Amino acid sequence: MRADDASRPERQVVGTRIGTSSPYEHRFGYSRVVRVGPLAVTAGCTASVDGVVQSPGDAAAQAAVAFRVGLEALAEVGIRADAVIATRMYIVDARDADGVGLVHGEVFGRVRPAATMVVVAGLIDPAMLVEVELTAWAG
Repeated sequence: MRADDASRPERQVVGTRIGTSSPYEHRFGYSRVVRVGPLAVTAGCTASVDGVVQSPGDAAAQAAVAFRVGLEALAEVGIRADAVIATRMYIVDARDADGVGLVHGEVFGRVRPAATMVVVAGLIDPAMLVEVELTAWAG
């Protein structure tokens, strides 16, 4: 904090923050999902369940797990899948785009949120092939 900031009041966002058993949340200081009013945002969700990456080598299957993790987190704060307005998908291999995209379509085809898919150099665990984030509006 700079010296000239000392006189400014501190602002805090009031909302609901839910965590899971992910070893990264406590260590890195984040919540699985945060809801403030009608807006809810998930952290990055992967196919890691109880610290074990599910479906090694199968990006589409991992995407299904990751979307389920994200939707379960949203449900924890009272948000249904039909309230999802945006999704972001991070994949480590462009060849997996079609498979991951088709899973997205199975999960969100009726909702049709804005969606982004990005190829990244890698994720925190080399066995993870997909990470997703969900944004929902329940207003």
